Amino acid sequence: MEQGGEAQGDEALARRAGEGDESAFEALVERFQGRVYRLARRLTGSDGDAQDVMQDTFLQMYRGLGSFRGESKLSTWLFRIATNAALMHRRRHERRPAESLEEYAPRFDDEGRHRLGEAELSQAARADELLDRRRLVEHALEGIDRLPDLYRTAFVLRDLEEMPTAEVAAVLGCEPAAVRQRVHRARLLLRGYLSHLVGVEP
Repeated sequence: MEQGGEAQGDEALARRAGEGDESAFEALVERFQGRVYRLARRLTGSDGDAQDVMQDTFLQMYRGLGSFRGESKLSTWLFRIATNAALMHRRRHERRPAESLEEYAPRFDDEGRHRLGEAELSQAARADELLDRRRLVEHALEGIDRLPDLYRTAFVLRDLEEMPTAEVAAVLGCEPAAVRQRVHRARLLLRGYLSHLVGVEP
C-alpha cells in the first residue's frame, strides 16, 4: 500500500468532497471501489451482495464526508463503514445458519498432547500449505464463510486484505490483542477444516 503522498491525497480529496466537490468524490470512489468490493465479497460470499454493500458503503461515505475530521486515515474510516455494512447485510440476508467449525479445532488428550500421531500431524501439515494467502481464497472460501463473524472479519482484514493489526483494530473498534486472538482462532479453525478435507480428523 502506498504511504505518505497517497494518504495525503485521500485526505485532500475527502475535504473537497465534503465541501461538495463531486469530482473529488468520484475520484475517491474510483480509488477505493476495487478494495471495497473485494472486502465486501470476502465478507458476504456473494457477488450480488458485495455490489449492494459497495453501493451502501459509498452512500454512507458520501453522507458522512462533511463530518469526517481526519481523526483516522480515510481508508480506515471507509473500511470500517464497509465492514459494518457487510455484516449488517449478511445478517439481514442470512440464507442458512452458519455451521460451526469448532469440530475441526485441535484436540488434545488429558496430558495436553495432541491427539494425532506424528505421521498424521505430518499429513495435517499439508493443510498449512493450503493457507498460503493466494491459494486460501480458492481452497477455503467455504471455510471462511462458515467462520463466526467475530473471527471472519478479523481474519479477512488481517490475512486477506493484509492490513496491519493496528489498523484492523481501528476498523473493528477493539484492541490489537483482540485482533491477534481472533485471527489466531480463525487460523486454527480453518487449519482444522482443511486438515479434514485432506483426510485428517482433528
